[in-house]
Amino acid sequence: MPAYKSVTINPVLPNRPRASVLVIYTGGTLGMVFEKGQLVPFDFEQILDKLPEIKRLDFEITFTSLEEIMDSSNMRPDVWMDLARLIQRHYHSYDSFVILHGTDTMAYTASALSFMLQNLSKPVILTGAQLPIGIARTDARENIITALEIAAAQWEGRPLVPEVCIYFQNYLLRGNRAKKKETSQFNAFRSENYPALAEVGVTIEYNYPYIAPYRPERPFQTQLPLNENVTILKLFPGITQNVLRSILNISGLRGVVLETFGAGNAPTLPWFLYELKEATERGVVIMNVSQCDGGRVMQGRYQTSTWFQKIGVVGGGDITTEAAITKMMSILARESDVERIREELAKPLAGEMSLL
Repeated sequence: MPAYKSVTINPVLPNRPRASVLVIYTGGTLGMVFEKGQLVPFDFEQILDKLPEIKRLDFEITFTSLEEIMDSSNMRPDVWMDLARLIQRHYHSYDSFVILHGTDTMAYTASALSFMLQNLSKPVILTGAQLPIGIARTDARENIITALEIAAAQWEGRPLVPEVCIYFQNYLLRGNRAKKKETSQFNAFRSENYPALAEVGVTIEYNYPYIAPYRPERPFQTQLPLNENVTILKLFPGITQNVLRSILNISGLRGVVLETFGAGNAPTLPWFLYELKEATERGVVIMNVSQCDGGRVMQGRYQTSTWFQKIGVVGGGDITTEAAITKMMSILARESDVERIREELAKPLAGEMSLL
Protein backbone atom coordinates (compact mmCIF):
# COMPACT_ATOMS: atom_id res chain seq x y z
CA MET A 1 0.00 0.00 0.00
CA PRO A 2 1.57 3.36 -1.02
CA ALA A 3 2.08 5.29 2.21
CA TYR A 4 5.14 6.56 4.02
CA LYS A 5 6.53 8.78 6.76
CA SER A 6 3.85 8.13 9.37
CA VAL A 7 4.07 10.28 12.51
CA THR A 8 1.83 9.99 15.58
CA ILE A 9 0.94 12.93 17.82
CA ASN A 10 -0.77 12.77 21.25
CA PRO A 11 -0.48 8.96 21.44
CA VAL A 12 -3.10 7.07 23.41
CA LEU A 13 -1.82 6.28 26.91
CA PRO A 14 -2.45 2.90 28.57
CA ASN A 15 -5.76 2.72 30.45
CA ARG A 16 -6.84 6.07 29.04
CA PRO A 17 -9.17 5.47 26.12
CA ARG A 18 -9.26 8.30 23.60
CA ALA A 19 -10.31 8.68 20.01
CA SER A 20 -7.72 8.05 17.32
CA VAL A 21 -7.65 9.70 13.88
CA LEU A 22 -5.62 8.72 10.82
CA VAL A 23 -4.80 11.72 8.62
CA ILE A 24 -3.91 10.96 4.99
CA TYR A 25 -2.16 13.65 2.94
CA THR A 26 -2.66 13.36 -0.82
CA GLY A 27 -1.29 16.72 -1.95
CA GLY A 28 -2.79 20.07 -2.82
CA THR A 29 -2.39 23.67 -1.72
CA LEU A 30 -2.81 22.96 1.98
CA GLY A 31 0.50 21.16 2.45
CA MET A 32 2.71 23.66 0.64
CA VAL A 33 5.40 25.88 2.19
CA PHE A 34 7.89 28.36 0.77
CA GLU A 35 11.44 27.14 0.34
CA LYS A 36 13.94 29.28 -1.53
CA GLY A 37 11.11 31.34 -2.99
CA GLN A 38 9.13 28.35 -4.27
CA LEU A 39 6.11 26.46 -2.97
CA VAL A 40 6.99 22.85 -2.19
CA PRO A 41 5.21 20.11 -0.18
CA PHE A 42 6.29 20.16 3.45
CA ASP A 43 7.35 17.12 5.47
CA PHE A 44 4.53 16.05 7.80
CA GLU A 45 7.15 14.85 10.28
CA GLN A 46 7.47 18.57 11.03
CA ILE A 47 3.72 19.07 11.47
CA LEU A 48 4.07 20.50 14.98
CA ASP A 49 6.18 23.36 13.61
CA LYS A 50 3.28 24.39 11.40
CA LEU A 51 0.38 23.38 13.65
CA PRO A 52 1.45 23.54 17.31
CA GLU A 53 -2.25 23.70 18.25
CA ILE A 54 -2.51 19.99 17.52
CA LYS A 55 -0.78 19.23 20.84
CA ARG A 56 -3.84 20.67 22.62
CA LEU A 57 -6.24 18.18 21.06
CA ASP A 58 -7.17 15.38 23.42
CA PHE A 59 -6.99 12.49 20.98
CA GLU A 60 -4.39 10.53 19.06
CA ILE A 61 -3.52 11.74 15.57
CA THR A 62 -1.39 9.83 13.09
CA PHE A 63 -0.27 11.57 9.89
CA THR A 64 0.68 9.63 6.80
CA SER A 65 1.11 10.49 3.13
CA LEU A 66 0.43 8.76 -0.12
CA GLU A 67 3.65 7.89 -1.87
CA GLU A 68 2.62 9.95 -4.89
CA ILE A 69 1.86 13.49 -3.71
CA MET A 70 -0.13 15.25 -6.41
CA ASP A 71 -1.93 18.37 -7.43
CA SER A 72 -5.61 17.46 -7.25
CA SER A 73 -6.00 18.20 -10.96
CA ASN A 74 -4.07 14.96 -11.49
CA MET A 75 -6.41 12.92 -9.26
CA ARG A 76 -7.37 9.57 -10.80
CA PRO A 77 -9.66 6.61 -10.02
CA ASP A 78 -6.66 4.41 -9.18
CA VAL A 79 -5.72 6.87 -6.42
CA TRP A 80 -9.30 6.76 -5.12
CA MET A 81 -8.89 2.99 -4.92
CA ASP A 82 -5.58 3.41 -3.07
CA LEU A 83 -7.36 5.62 -0.53
CA ALA A 84 -10.17 3.11 -0.13
CA ARG A 85 -7.69 0.28 0.40
CA LEU A 86 -5.72 2.35 2.91
CA ILE A 87 -8.87 3.05 4.92
CA GLN A 88 -9.86 -0.60 4.70
CA ARG A 89 -6.45 -1.69 5.98
CA HIS A 90 -6.66 0.63 9.01
CA TYR A 91 -10.41 0.62 9.50
CA HIS A 92 -10.36 -1.27 12.79
CA SER A 93 -7.26 0.53 14.12
CA TYR A 94 -8.64 4.08 14.04
CA ASP A 95 -11.92 5.71 15.01
CA SER A 96 -11.97 8.08 12.05
CA PHE A 97 -10.10 9.36 9.01
CA VAL A 98 -9.23 12.81 7.67
CA ILE A 99 -8.01 13.21 4.09
CA LEU A 100 -6.04 16.33 3.17
CA HIS A 101 -6.79 17.00 -0.49
CA GLY A 102 -6.55 19.69 -3.14
CA THR A 103 -9.80 21.58 -3.66
CA ASP A 104 -10.20 21.26 -7.44
CA THR A 105 -11.28 17.61 -7.43
CA MET A 106 -12.17 17.17 -3.77
CA ALA A 107 -15.90 16.75 -4.51
CA TYR A 108 -15.11 13.99 -7.02
CA THR A 109 -12.94 12.14 -4.49
CA ALA A 110 -15.52 12.51 -1.71
CA SER A 111 -18.26 11.23 -4.02
CA ALA A 112 -16.18 8.28 -5.20
CA LEU A 113 -15.30 7.26 -1.64
CA SER A 114 -18.94 7.44 -0.58
CA PHE A 115 -19.71 4.65 -3.08
CA MET A 116 -16.55 2.61 -2.49
CA LEU A 117 -16.70 2.62 1.33
CA GLN A 118 -19.85 0.61 1.89
CA ASN A 119 -21.59 0.27 5.28
CA LEU A 120 -19.37 3.00 6.67
CA SER A 121 -19.85 3.63 10.39
CA LYS A 122 -16.89 5.97 10.95
CA PRO A 123 -16.18 9.55 9.83
CA VAL A 124 -14.13 10.08 6.68
CA ILE A 125 -13.64 13.83 6.33
CA LEU A 126 -11.91 15.58 3.45
CA THR A 127 -10.52 19.06 3.85
CA GLY A 128 -7.99 21.34 2.24
CA ALA A 129 -7.20 25.02 1.87
CA GLN A 130 -7.28 27.92 -0.53
CA LEU A 131 -3.91 29.18 0.73
CA PRO A 132 -0.82 27.11 1.62
CA ILE A 133 -0.15 26.32 5.27
CA GLY A 134 3.10 28.27 5.00
CA ILE A 135 1.32 31.58 4.33
CA ALA A 136 0.39 33.87 7.25
CA ARG A 137 -3.28 34.28 6.23
CA THR A 138 -3.81 30.62 5.41
CA ASP A 139 -7.17 28.97 6.01
CA ALA A 140 -5.40 25.61 6.34
CA ARG A 141 -5.01 25.74 10.13
CA GLU A 142 -8.68 26.23 10.94
CA ASN A 143 -9.80 23.70 8.35
CA ILE A 144 -7.43 20.99 9.63
CA ILE A 145 -8.08 21.58 13.33
CA THR A 146 -11.86 21.64 12.94
CA ALA A 147 -11.91 18.63 10.61
CA LEU A 148 -9.91 16.74 13.25
CA GLU A 149 -12.28 17.79 16.04
CA ILE A 150 -15.33 16.71 14.05
CA ALA A 151 -13.69 13.42 13.08
CA ALA A 152 -12.91 12.63 16.72
CA ALA A 153 -16.28 13.81 18.10
CA GLN A 154 -18.22 11.05 19.83
CA TRP A 155 -21.29 10.66 22.01
CA GLU A 156 -21.52 7.61 24.24
CA GLY A 157 -18.78 5.98 22.19
CA ARG A 158 -20.50 6.61 18.85
CA PRO A 159 -19.14 8.91 16.14
CA LEU A 160 -21.30 11.94 15.46
CA VAL A 161 -20.80 11.89 11.69
CA PRO A 162 -20.42 8.32 10.34
CA GLU A 163 -20.14 9.17 6.65
CA VAL A 164 -17.89 10.72 3.98
CA CYS A 165 -17.91 14.52 4.34
CA ILE A 166 -16.16 17.68 3.24
CA TYR A 167 -15.29 20.26 5.87
CA PHE A 168 -14.44 23.71 4.60
CA GLN A 169 -14.69 27.22 6.05
CA ASN A 170 -17.24 26.68 8.84
CA TYR A 171 -19.42 24.10 7.08
CA LEU A 172 -19.49 20.32 7.14
CA LEU A 173 -21.14 19.00 3.98
CA ARG A 174 -22.11 15.53 2.81
CA GLY A 175 -19.28 14.62 0.46
CA ASN A 176 -21.40 13.44 -2.45
CA ARG A 177 -23.62 16.55 -2.26
CA ALA A 178 -20.84 19.13 -2.40
CA LYS A 179 -19.44 21.15 -5.29
CA LYS A 180 -16.54 23.56 -5.49
CA LYS A 181 -17.95 27.00 -6.21
CA GLU A 182 -15.17 29.48 -5.40
CA THR A 183 -11.55 29.90 -6.41
CA SER A 184 -10.84 33.26 -4.73
CA GLN A 185 -12.92 33.06 -1.53
CA PHE A 186 -12.33 30.88 1.50
CA ASN A 187 -15.85 29.41 1.43
CA ALA A 188 -15.04 27.25 -1.58
CA PHE A 189 -17.75 24.58 -1.33
CA ARG A 190 -21.55 24.57 -1.44
CA SER A 191 -24.29 21.98 -1.10
CA GLU A 192 -27.29 23.48 -2.86
CA ASN A 193 -29.60 20.47 -2.66
CA TYR A 194 -28.86 19.17 0.83
CA PRO A 195 -28.45 20.96 4.18
CA ALA A 196 -25.08 21.30 5.87
CA LEU A 197 -24.37 18.52 8.37
CA ALA A 198 -22.78 20.97 10.79
CA GLU A 199 -22.10 24.69 11.08
CA VAL A 200 -19.04 25.86 12.95
CA GLY A 201 -18.85 29.04 14.97
CA VAL A 202 -17.91 29.40 18.64
CA THR A 203 -19.41 25.93 18.97
CA ILE A 204 -20.02 23.17 16.44
CA GLU A 205 -23.75 22.84 15.77
CA TYR A 206 -24.64 19.46 14.28
CA ASN A 207 -27.70 19.09 12.05
CA TYR A 208 -28.54 15.62 13.35
CA PRO A 209 -31.66 14.86 11.25
CA TYR A 210 -29.58 15.07 8.06
CA ILE A 211 -26.56 13.03 9.18
CA ALA A 212 -26.38 9.41 8.05
CA PRO A 213 -27.50 6.94 10.74
CA TYR A 214 -24.94 5.03 12.76
CA ARG A 215 -25.22 1.36 11.79
CA PRO A 216 -22.21 -0.57 13.15
CA GLU A 217 -24.00 -3.91 12.75
CA ARG A 218 -23.48 -3.74 9.00
CA PRO A 219 -20.06 -5.14 7.98
CA PHE A 220 -17.77 -2.57 6.43
CA GLN A 221 -16.43 -3.41 2.98
CA THR A 222 -14.89 -1.69 -0.01
CA GLN A 223 -16.47 -1.83 -3.45
CA LEU A 224 -13.64 -2.00 -5.98
CA PRO A 225 -12.67 -1.46 -8.73
CA LEU A 226 -14.13 1.39 -10.80
CA ASN A 227 -15.04 1.41 -14.48
CA GLU A 228 -13.47 4.42 -16.19
CA ASN A 229 -15.23 3.97 -19.55
CA VAL A 230 -17.53 6.91 -18.91
CA THR A 231 -17.75 10.54 -19.93
CA ILE A 232 -19.56 13.79 -19.20
CA LEU A 233 -21.38 15.55 -22.03
CA LYS A 234 -22.52 19.11 -21.41
CA LEU A 235 -25.17 20.40 -23.77
CA PHE A 236 -24.99 23.90 -25.21
CA PRO A 237 -26.94 25.82 -27.84
CA GLY A 238 -25.28 25.01 -31.15
CA ILE A 239 -24.00 21.53 -30.33
CA THR A 240 -23.70 19.65 -33.62
CA GLN A 241 -24.58 16.14 -34.66
CA ASN A 242 -20.93 15.38 -35.40
CA VAL A 243 -19.89 16.36 -31.88
CA LEU A 244 -22.67 14.32 -30.26
CA ARG A 245 -22.05 11.30 -32.49
CA SER A 246 -18.29 11.39 -31.89
CA ILE A 247 -18.73 11.35 -28.12
CA LEU A 248 -21.42 8.69 -28.05
CA ASN A 249 -19.34 6.44 -30.30
CA ILE A 250 -16.14 6.51 -28.25
CA SER A 251 -14.65 3.02 -28.35
CA GLY A 252 -15.56 1.05 -25.23
CA LEU A 253 -17.88 3.72 -23.85
CA ARG A 254 -20.23 2.34 -21.21
CA GLY A 255 -21.86 5.38 -19.64
CA VAL A 256 -22.58 9.08 -20.17
CA VAL A 257 -23.56 11.75 -17.67
CA LEU A 258 -25.59 14.15 -19.82
CA GLU A 259 -25.69 17.70 -18.42
CA THR A 260 -28.96 19.15 -19.68
CA PHE A 261 -30.72 22.49 -19.31
CA GLY A 262 -32.89 23.48 -16.36
CA ALA A 263 -35.05 20.64 -15.05
CA GLY A 264 -33.56 18.11 -17.47
CA ASN A 265 -34.47 19.60 -20.83
CA ALA A 266 -32.68 19.10 -24.13
CA PRO A 267 -33.15 19.82 -27.85
CA THR A 268 -35.93 17.95 -29.67
CA LEU A 269 -34.15 18.01 -33.02
CA PRO A 270 -34.63 14.68 -34.81
CA TRP A 271 -30.90 14.02 -35.21
CA PHE A 272 -30.27 14.69 -31.50
CA LEU A 273 -32.91 12.21 -30.37
CA TYR A 274 -31.76 9.69 -32.98
CA GLU A 275 -28.15 9.72 -31.75
CA LEU A 276 -29.21 9.23 -28.13
CA LYS A 277 -31.57 6.40 -29.08
CA GLU A 278 -28.84 4.69 -31.10
CA ALA A 279 -26.48 4.89 -28.13
CA THR A 280 -28.97 3.47 -25.62
CA GLU A 281 -29.82 0.62 -27.98
CA ARG A 282 -26.10 -0.26 -28.09
CA GLY A 283 -26.14 -0.53 -24.30
CA VAL A 284 -24.61 2.85 -23.45
CA VAL A 285 -26.19 4.02 -20.18
CA ILE A 286 -27.11 7.71 -20.11
CA MET A 287 -27.92 9.67 -16.94
CA ASN A 288 -29.63 13.04 -17.16
CA VAL A 289 -28.37 15.67 -14.69
CA SER A 290 -29.02 19.39 -14.60
CA GLN A 291 -26.44 22.05 -15.40
CA CYS A 292 -28.01 24.10 -12.60
CA ASP A 293 -26.46 23.81 -9.15
CA GLY A 294 -29.81 23.87 -7.37
CA GLY A 295 -33.05 22.08 -8.15
CA ARG A 296 -33.52 18.73 -9.82
CA VAL A 297 -34.10 16.92 -13.09
CA MET A 298 -37.79 16.17 -13.62
CA GLN A 299 -38.01 14.09 -16.77
CA GLY A 300 -41.42 14.33 -18.38
CA ARG A 301 -42.43 17.61 -16.80
CA TYR A 302 -41.68 19.39 -20.06
CA GLN A 303 -42.17 18.00 -23.54
CA THR A 304 -38.46 18.31 -24.32
CA SER A 305 -37.57 15.70 -21.69
CA THR A 306 -40.50 13.31 -22.16
CA TRP A 307 -38.71 11.47 -24.96
CA PHE A 308 -35.79 10.68 -22.65
CA GLN A 309 -37.97 8.36 -20.62
CA LYS A 310 -39.05 6.45 -23.70
CA ILE A 311 -35.50 5.52 -24.69
CA GLY A 312 -34.27 4.63 -21.20
CA VAL A 313 -32.32 7.74 -20.18
CA VAL A 314 -32.06 7.74 -16.37
CA GLY A 315 -33.31 10.84 -14.58
CA GLY A 316 -30.68 11.99 -12.07
CA GLY A 317 -32.96 13.97 -9.78
CA ASP A 318 -30.91 16.36 -7.63
CA ILE A 319 -27.59 14.53 -7.93
CA THR A 320 -24.41 16.50 -8.67
CA THR A 321 -22.33 15.80 -11.74
CA GLU A 322 -19.44 14.74 -9.49
CA ALA A 323 -21.59 12.19 -7.72
CA ALA A 324 -23.25 11.01 -10.94
CA ILE A 325 -20.01 10.20 -12.75
CA THR A 326 -18.40 8.41 -9.78
CA LYS A 327 -21.61 6.51 -9.03
CA MET A 328 -21.69 5.39 -12.65
CA MET A 329 -18.06 4.21 -12.42
CA SER A 330 -18.89 2.17 -9.35
CA ILE A 331 -22.07 0.54 -10.68
CA LEU A 332 -20.62 -0.26 -14.10
CA ALA A 333 -17.71 -2.05 -12.42
CA ARG A 334 -20.02 -4.52 -10.66
CA GLU A 335 -23.06 -4.76 -12.94
CA SER A 336 -23.31 -5.84 -16.57
CA ASP A 337 -27.08 -5.93 -17.09
CA VAL A 338 -28.19 -2.58 -18.55
CA GLU A 339 -31.60 -2.57 -16.89
CA ARG A 340 -30.05 -3.35 -13.52
CA ILE A 341 -27.55 -0.53 -14.00
CA ARG A 342 -30.35 1.92 -14.77
CA GLU A 343 -32.25 0.81 -11.67
CA GLU A 344 -29.19 1.32 -9.48
CA LEU A 345 -28.47 4.75 -10.96
CA ALA A 346 -32.04 5.89 -10.35
CA LYS A 347 -32.03 5.23 -6.60
CA PRO A 348 -29.93 6.68 -3.76
CA LEU A 349 -27.07 4.43 -2.68
CA ALA A 350 -25.16 6.69 -0.29
CA GLY A 351 -27.43 9.68 0.29
CA GLU A 352 -26.29 11.28 -2.97
CA MET A 353 -29.79 12.01 -4.26
CA SER A 354 -33.27 12.57 -2.87
CA LEU A 355 -36.27 10.38 -3.46
CA LEU A 356 -39.18 12.02 -5.28
